[in-house]
Amino acid sequence: MDPEKIIGFITATSLLAISPGPDNIYVLMQSIVNGKKYGIATVLGLMTGCIIHTSIVAFGASTALQQNPTLFFIIKLFGALYLLYLAYSVYKSSGTIELKNDAVPQKTVFELFKQGFIMNVLNPKVTLFFLALFPGFLFSNTMNEVVQFYILGLLFILVSFIIFSTIAVLAGSIADKIKKNRNVGIYMKWLQIIVFIGIAIFIMIT
Repeated sequence: MDPEKIIGFITATSLLAISPGPDNIYVLMQSIVNGKKYGIATVLGLMTGCIIHTSIVAFGASTALQQNPTLFFIIKLFGALYLLYLAYSVYKSSGTIELKNDAVPQKTVFELFKQGFIMNVLNPKVTLFFLALFPGFLFSNTMNEVVQFYILGLLFILVSFIIFSTIAVLAGSIADKIKKNRNVGIYMKWLQIIVFIGIAIFIMIT
């Protein structure tokens, strides 16, 4: 077992969860407009959806690893290229963080959980992202690959849940900071770019 890979995975996941994106911005706005528990309900839905994507990647990528090492290398190469594409997409974006209260409808806790789940499950980019991220962080030569993918998936869910829930709880303070300092979006933009490029390089050299 390679603990450095696990630590690296947790670090990368933490940085990605902190960086502004559609999911954590949605959680932030639900918390600001409707309250903390509504934001956390959204987080629970999003994280539950991640289990589906983890299963798809775990069985698909592990089969490729067992049956054809060359195919698995191609998956890793595709993953690195996809991460570089994400870095380029972020680079081309404005870097501004838009907080619009009028875009947030009033819903029940269960409706938000369901919406978070559906948002995540029906987004093929999540599966692509997991497929790009997970293979480079397999941490054992003896443990079953499916088990390793599930462990990485659960770590991703746990770390993201903690950070997203913190965003929900501190929503008001975070929104005030964003409104007072417009450079926050620029800092987060470059953080995302660095993390995506760093993970892509790491995947290819492991």
